[in-house]
Amino acid sequence: MSIDDRLAELGHELPQAAAPVAAYVPTVLAGGLLHVSGQLPFRDGALMAGRCGEDRDEAYGTLAAERCGLMLLAQVKAALGSLDKVERVVKLGVFVNSAPTFSAQPKVANGASELMVAVFGEPGKHARSAVGVPVLPLGAVVEIDAIFAVRA
Repeated sequence: MSIDDRLAELGHELPQAAAPVAAYVPTVLAGGLLHVSGQLPFRDGALMAGRCGEDRDEAYGTLAAERCGLMLLAQVKAALGSLDKVERVVKLGVFVNSAPTFSAQPKVANGASELMVAVFGEPGKHARSAVGVPVLPLGAVVEIDAIFAVRA
C-alpha cells in the first residue's frame, strides 16, 4: 500500500504545501536527509492560533500538532514527489505556545508523533523534542520541524 493510500485509509488529506513566510526554504535535502522547516497548523484554511494553558487546551494543541504533521508531509511530498521515498522519520522538533503553568507539551506533541507512526508504521517512530515557548510566529499554537531519511 502506498503512503498516499494509507493517508486516505486514515481519513487524512494533505493540505497544499505552505509557501515560506520569510527568508528561508521549506526543505533542504543533504546527505540523504530531508530537513523540513517549521510548519504551522491550519484547519479549514485558517491558522490554529492561541496559547495552551491560557485560551487553548491540551486537546486543541494535540489536534494542532497533528495538523502540523500533515503540513510536514505535504512539504515532503512537494520536495520528493512521493511520500514513498521516505525511509524513516528521524526527528520531530515540537514547539508549543504555552502559558507558564502549562506542562503537557509532550502530550500535545503526540498529535504529530502518533500521525507519523500511523502513516509510516515502524519507520514512523522517531526521536523528538517537545518544548514550551512563550510565542510562535503569527500566534500559532504549535510549530513543528522535522528530519526524514530518504531512500536513495
